[in-house]
Amino acid sequence: MTNPTIATPAPATRRPSHLRTLSYCGLAPGTRLLVLGAVHGNEVCGTRAITQLLAELDSGELAVERGTVTFVPITNPLAYQLKQRTGERNLNRNMAPSAIPQDFEGRIANMLCPLLESHDALLDLHSFHTGGAPFVMIGPQNNSGELEPFARAAEEMQLALHTGPHRIVEGWLDTYARGVQRRAAAPLTAGNSRAQTLVTDPNYGVGTTEYMRSRGGYAVTLECGQHDDPQAVQVARHAILQTLALLGISSLPLAPVQTDREILRLVDVTDREHAGDRFRREWRSFDAVKTGEVIGVRHSGAEVKAPADGFVVFPNPRAEVAQEWFYFAQRRA
Repeated sequence: MTNPTIATPAPATRRPSHLRTLSYCGLAPGTRLLVLGAVHGNEVCGTRAITQLLAELDSGELAVERGTVTFVPITNPLAYQLKQRTGERNLNRNMAPSAIPQDFEGRIANMLCPLLESHDALLDLHSFHTGGAPFVMIGPQNNSGELEPFARAAEEMQLALHTGPHRIVEGWLDTYARGVQRRAAAPLTAGNSRAQTLVTDPNYGVGTTEYMRSRGGYAVTLECGQHDDPQAVQVARHAILQTLALLGISSLPLAPVQTDREILRLVDVTDREHAGDRFRREWRSFDAVKTGEVIGVRHSGAEVKAPADGFVVFPNPRAEVAQEWFYFAQRRA
């Protein structure tokens, strides 16, 4: 008599417990650059580009001669494992160290914030939901205000110009501040009280680049294209190599900057208030709209219209309730 075969259950996927970073230090002094991939787990073009370049560095095909470059191929390993934007919350919001982290992203922030502080410049590689051309996001112009004081705008613009895209977008934190004010004034919604607390936090708009600037560095966010566009990997790769060349970390040819650049400023953010809210059509980032043009329709039937001539940015038809549905931008005067 033979014993029946008992199937062994597949082991559960192990929850990520560390953050992988790789640093290459030149033998001459220079700029300390940090390059991030997969801050959002479904945005993997940066991860793939970084992986290519790590192999080239290890083989000697690419060399680091001055300063330091640190790569974080997968900045949010839980979200990456889940193949979705977030793990337990959005890592790129409320970026700050915490004595008692409340979630996985809080524990990652405790590792990431000191890493940001120990570098001079940041290149953060992302992608977006819907179609559209790549673009690069910068911080404010030099100022001594309370929201985001800054003194390295010229260096940041120079970095942005060399990443590749012709379109540059600014005004991120100003826009977030207005969105937070509206959320705080709105009645509480049923659901996750922790999430509700986060999106009404005054620091809600602070992500990797904002934190970097607050610690004396400068930073750009490169949106490399749509999530599944294979060309987005090449956009990310080009940007990394050009940044290494610009900062003198590697001896590489520096391509000329875009001469036909367009600078847009984010001026507002609109949240999704109900799961039944829907867009009037399939928007792509930087689709132009005219004053009064209907962008979306609320569950109640109310129309959401463009407040002026401008552009739809980051339309997200799958946005969660009380999260950003789309942004509105205009050309910088």
